[in-house]
Amino acid sequence: MEEVDVEPIITNIPAASDGNHLGFAWGPGDILVYETLYKTSGSTGSSCSFIHEVRKDEDIYSPILRKLFNESHHIFVGLQTIREDLPSKNKKPQFVSISKNYRSVIRACMEELQQVAVSTQDAELATKYGNQVSILLAIELIWNLCEVLFIDAAPAGSLLLHLLDWVRLHKADVDEKAKDVLQSESPAEHHSYWDVVVSYVLQGRLEEARQMLVKQSTLQPAAKNMYKLMDNLLSKMPFYNPGGTQTLTDFDVKWRHWHEEVDRCLQDNSFASNQHLELICKILVGDEDTLLERKELLSTWYHFLVTRLLFCHPTVKPTELHYYAQSCMTMFLDSRSVPEPLDSILLAAFEFDIHQVIKDCSIALNNWWFVAHLTDLLDHCKLLQSHNLHFGSNLREFLLLEYASGLFTHHSLWQLAVDYFDNCPEFGRVYLELQIERVPLDTERKALKVIRICEQRQMSEQVRSICKIMAMRALRNNRLGSALSWSIRAKDAAFATLISERFLQDYCTRGTFSDLDLIDNLGPALLLSDRLTFLGKYREFHKLYGEKRFTEAAKLLLSLMSAKIAPRSFWMTLLTDALPLLEQKEVIFTVEQTYELMFCLEELTSSLNTTSPSTDRPMQEEDLELTKVELLRLALARNLAMAIVKEGTVEA
Repeated sequence: MEEVDVEPIITNIPAASDGNHLGFAWGPGDILVYETLYKTSGSTGSSCSFIHEVRKDEDIYSPILRKLFNESHHIFVGLQTIREDLPSKNKKPQFVSISKNYRSVIRACMEELQQVAVSTQDAELATKYGNQVSILLAIELIWNLCEVLFIDAAPAGSLLLHLLDWVRLHKADVDEKAKDVLQSESPAEHHSYWDVVVSYVLQGRLEEARQMLVKQSTLQPAAKNMYKLMDNLLSKMPFYNPGGTQTLTDFDVKWRHWHEEVDRCLQDNSFASNQHLELICKILVGDEDTLLERKELLSTWYHFLVTRLLFCHPTVKPTELHYYAQSCMTMFLDSRSVPEPLDSILLAAFEFDIHQVIKDCSIALNNWWFVAHLTDLLDHCKLLQSHNLHFGSNLREFLLLEYASGLFTHHSLWQLAVDYFDNCPEFGRVYLELQIERVPLDTERKALKVIRICEQRQMSEQVRSICKIMAMRALRNNRLGSALSWSIRAKDAAFATLISERFLQDYCTRGTFSDLDLIDNLGPALLLSDRLTFLGKYREFHKLYGEKRFTEAAKLLLSLMSAKIAPRSFWMTLLTDALPLLEQKEVIFTVEQTYELMFCLEELTSSLNTTSPSTDRPMQEEDLELTKVELLRLALARNLAMAIVKEGTVEA
């Protein structure tokens, strides 16, 4: 078995007694942990009666982060619609745009979390939100760098401009500090004034640095020429223009001339009388010792890297980045300190090791959102084609399946997961079939939503399973109409028969049918089972009787018995229903029909006599049955006589 890269995180179970044996049960996304009766030797602790739920991914329960999942889902679905046959040069701007959309969603969530963290009165909650902000900051930092290096794949010259934007975006504290300085009574005398100027220079924001220096030069007329010289050096520093006519070689020549001019000024001690301007001059020539002395303003090794490239190697090629990144990280970090996971991830990115970036992020981050979406985007950019996993699926699909499986544990986010499974061609359907059966069917509306998803994907087995569950639940709650509707939808003949029996029992008890609308509109579903057919036809008999269409009603009633559609247990009820028709002044049943009714009655009474008398049946019930039989015989005999006379008269 392959060894794990890091030690697993230990999760403490609160209130669990020391030394007691714990049992657990795996769920789709969570684990249930409980104390067992088993005790280790020497254990004296009392048992705890609680069951603890250990959640693998806490983030999906955060209302703010749910917005991240919802918004990114729309971007993901849009990405899948980009046509494969488009030329790569046409697709690249689309991929960059999608990457920026993902980052804007991250940033929006980050800002909302920041606001909530500041406004909340709960210290624990503020800490939790603060931690989430830190994680999102790191995610956005990594994603932005991957966008520059892998998706946009900026060439030499443009590469440094993108890296400068990257650093400026993620090192925004200088703007806050500049705001404080400029709002003070005398900005040039503010204690943070020179920190702001130097920070601007370190980030390559030379125009803003010049504007700040103007404030200082007005206070020192004697040093006016010195400030003017510095302003001249800053204004003349060339920056590569990717859209211009200047070639990279021309830019390099121009930059070297400028660099030599700055170096001459430093050698001539042009700024020796002003330590601040001399410091800026040393930064402009890319003096490493000077840069490292300003660690507190740079704050990170990757800011140091970009500043060093800006003032020493502005035409750096992507293939050279790993060398500079490694040396800057070694110089900047304390030799005794261990690099943080973020440092390792960024270094892997500068080394263009995409798979290491994804692997380290999977280990360091607490959910699959980031790696799943980034990998999907990189896969669309054709950057992961060479990497397949030894257990079947490719890296993109594996991460999407893990992320979507986590979403399925949430009461509402499971709907987003369906689209992720749909876009996993190898195992997506299998996962969806397994996961969708675990969705809690709290309401009929939710059940219908799940069924619609299954029907759209021809998942007939899952549809039947859900319908059976809902039918059984409705039956337990004595909602016969709903239960019958679900069983028909499931095409479950046995269950439809059972519910039809319950309808008939209900009719025998109360004398009326419930859910008449459903029974009246069964349509072709009547043919699902014999009992359901009988229920529908028996209801039709009542409608005919209610409309005083007695001849049709009598014919239907007789057909239900003679064709053996009616259950034997229900014959007495049918014969009793025939009594009002037999008692009509007009003869309804013909001679032949009357004989058939008499035959049915005799068959029923003979079968009742042959069965052993039940000791449980009250005497009163038996007397009632006998009375019914006698009344029926009398009515049938009278009807037979009237029918013979009527038919004989007609024939004569």
